[in-house]
Amino acid sequence: MPKAIFIDKDGGQYEADIPVGQSLMEGAVDNMIDGILGECGGVMSCATCHCYVAEDWQDKLPSASEREEDMLDMAIEPQDNSRLSCQIEMTEELDGITVYLPPSQF
Repeated sequence: MPKAIFIDKDGGQYEADIPVGQSLMEGAVDNMIDGILGECGGVMSCATCHCYVAEDWQDKLPSASEREEDMLDMAIEPQDNSRLSCQIEMTEELDGITVYLPPSQF
């Protein structure tokens, strides 16, 4: 099962096993990763699953949809590497993906 690595604002690192086909957000919530709230359940209506994808993983992901980009405009402190974790579906190729958590989702 692929793993994802979440790094919080203080540098704390947390690993989570996330089944293929499950979103990064679902995996974070299932593994009680602080910093990913996913209040809307993954339907792109809240941006509380905002994360920053590590540079070496960005090219391995499909581009953000226009709707995702619109939601990221509502996130706190969006950056060029911002993504909604509900839109990142885990695959074997993403084993070891590293994402950084924002200081706040609100």
